[in-house]
Amino acid sequence: MAQETAEEQKWKGKATTNLKDITAEEIWPFFEDFLSIHKWLPGVDACTLVEGVSGEPGCVRYCTGAAVPTDGSDESVISWVKEKLLSIDPIERCISYEVVEGNVGFESYIATIKISSGSEDTQENGQSGSTIEWGYIVNPIPGWKYEDLASYIDSILHTMVKRMEEALLQAKS
Repeated sequence: MAQETAEEQKWKGKATTNLKDITAEEIWPFFEDFLSIHKWLPGVDACTLVEGVSGEPGCVRYCTGAAVPTDGSDESVISWVKEKLLSIDPIERCISYEVVEGNVGFESYIATIKISSGSEDTQENGQSGSTIEWGYIVNPIPGWKYEDLASYIDSILHTMVKRMEEALLQAKS
């Protein structure tokens, strides 16, 4: 029963975006490269492999971010997190990872990102395209409301995808 109570207290959600002109096959490599998150995620300045083999389940990446002022003082702290790749499936275009350590307040955070072919918009028009779903489960974050987390994940997904789209368009031209 204690386990059920702990599970009930976790925050669960999903952010979704549809890409009209980019196929799942085109966007997947950006997510498949577990060590390239700093190229796409705002606020992440560096990402390095600290354990295992890059791209294989069990590998751990260490990500650091820009200095952030703490509690109104003049001191700043570098945000950091270690994330472990739980699974990766290039056929289903699905990747799952968990935060194993860090100073950003995400405890027991697990994310699963799934990329599928087509979207509601593109299927109706007979076009190609893709849908990206970013599911997550995490312990409540001190100082945040669930809505803050949902908005944050949605915002970073859309920002990341916009940067990826720009990189693809640049590569095509």
